Amino acid sequence: QVQLVESGGGLVQPGGSLRLSCAASGSIFRVNRMGWYRQAPGNQRELVARVTNGGRINYADSVKGRFTISRDNAKNTVYLQMNDLKPEDTAVYYCNAGLLPSSSMLEHDYWGQGTQVTVSS
Repeated sequence: QVQLVESGGGLVQPGGSLRLSCAASGSIFRVNRMGWYRQAPGNQRELVARVTNGGRINYADSVKGRFTISRDNAKNTVYLQMNDLKPEDTAVYYCNAGLLPSSSMLEHDYWGQGTQVTVSS
């Protein structure tokens, strides 16, 4: 069984920084893409950043220049360094991975449980 386990959320003042981590574990053949989405109350879930196993990266326009996604392929782990945080970054952040479990040759989509990020003074 595949799991995504997130850590690193919390409360931070505007202008502060946080680092999120997400590790994929279980019977995994290959992880293709990993990324982060977020959902604020009353809003739809939106892409924050994602990285493919080839290193291609996409960011939401709202976080470009402030957030940095990185990945450790050996550990099946993705990180999100968030700098210069703003109140509008407040949301539940979800880790997402597209991967092939050992039991299948088809890519499956997996989600973490979510971690709260609150930016407030």
